[in-house]
Amino acid sequence: MKKIILLVLLIGIGVSSCKSKKRYSDQLRTKNVLNERRKSTADISKKEENANLPAEPSKFVRFNISSPAEYINTFAETAKLEMLGYGIPASITLAQGLLESGNGKGELAMKTNNHFGIKCHKGWEGDYDFHDDDAKGECFRKYNHPMYSFRDHSIFLTTRSRYAFLFNLRPTDYKGWARGLRKAGYATDPKYPQKLIYLIEKYDLHKYDKPSKKVDYQTTTVATSGASNIHTVQKGDTLYSLSRKYYMSVDELMKLNNLRSSDLSIGQPIKVK
Repeated sequence: MKKIILLVLLIGIGVSSCKSKKRYSDQLRTKNVLNERRKSTADISKKEENANLPAEPSKFVRFNISSPAEYINTFAETAKLEMLGYGIPASITLAQGLLESGNGKGELAMKTNNHFGIKCHKGWEGDYDFHDDDAKGECFRKYNHPMYSFRDHSIFLTTRSRYAFLFNLRPTDYKGWARGLRKAGYATDPKYPQKLIYLIEKYDLHKYDKPSKKVDYQTTTVATSGASNIHTVQKGDTLYSLSRKYYMSVDELMKLNNLRSSDLSIGQPIKVK
């Protein structure tokens, strides 16, 4: 009888020990998961800090884009900035922008600077306009500058749970992203993925998915040569970066300076308003 009681006690101690070890293991695993989440959140916040935007202009800035090549040249820097801050491949952002905005020449893009066809949705407190899409007179978000459309696109994808699985893909997997966007319901067109992939490969947009040095709207260098309405071109300046800084459209800059192309040279004086 004593042997039986002793055996039961030993078994009880063993079970209790196993439970304690399992409890400790579960606690340790939970702690590790929480630490990873905190680290991930901190990393995301740090990236977003590196992708700050300047204050939105008070007036609507119209962009007149003449070709897909000009669209890409104009907005590639913006797409790369969004990739840095939010993890969305620049190739995907550019391809969606080209497709949704009609190369920047579509009616919706021209009157709202909305390059991604994002509708008002519940809770939208910004400016808006009406446009015929799936139904007549639908509400679409409106921005005074296209860069805010690009930023809203990033926020739209990163704050809706149905797109969360996309961020598990490799940053260079533009085909996976294209198919995933359709799967998540971004577009109803069954050929949406093929159209994005076609644009990416036709214009080599995947080259913008490669890591590059930090780009920050807030720290873009501005140099003037005497007069306050003259900007002296510095390394890294583009017509689009100047349009952001001085709240002018690329078309206005080109006309004001009698430019026939968007190419700039270091030291070149550019008239601005």
